[in-house]
Amino acid sequence: MGSLFRFPNPVNEISSRLVAAGVALMGLVFLETGRPWLLVALAYGFVARVLTGPTLSPLGLLVTKVITPRLPFTTRWVPGPPKRFAQAIGAALTISAAVLEIGLGQTSWAFGLIVLLVIFATLEAVFAFCMGCQVFAILMALHLIPEEVCLECRIGWQQPYTS
Repeated sequence: MGSLFRFPNPVNEISSRLVAAGVALMGLVFLETGRPWLLVALAYGFVARVLTGPTLSPLGLLVTKVITPRLPFTTRWVPGPPKRFAQAIGAALTISAAVLEIGLGQTSWAFGLIVLLVIFATLEAVFAFCMGCQVFAILMALHLIPEEVCLECRIGWQQPYTS
């Protein structure tokens, strides 16, 4: 069970970007339809990815086991801890949106959080710009996250791994 609750390090950036595309798409569908079950699905996916990487995430499994292996792109490995931090931010946003929408009936606030999520996910999917990773880097620079959490990160976000 120890390997089940483990986030991968390194992370395939192509897979990360594809998961972000799926999140952005689900977020847009929620914004269009207002279906609260989509918030539950989004929140579950983020929590599952924080705890286990793609292992318990349907979207993560689809991307890592089916889609990414069939693509002609070269694997680009990036450090895992910043991606896990970004997933935790996504979990916080989607859990908050679900509580606001389903529990408190605060639809406008829930929509606002999902708009923010869609923006962040789209930046990751389209431009490989991970907002959560940037916040992680700032927190490391401020020594609020210890260097030991991500030794690869302190070398300036260079690609430390090869496939």
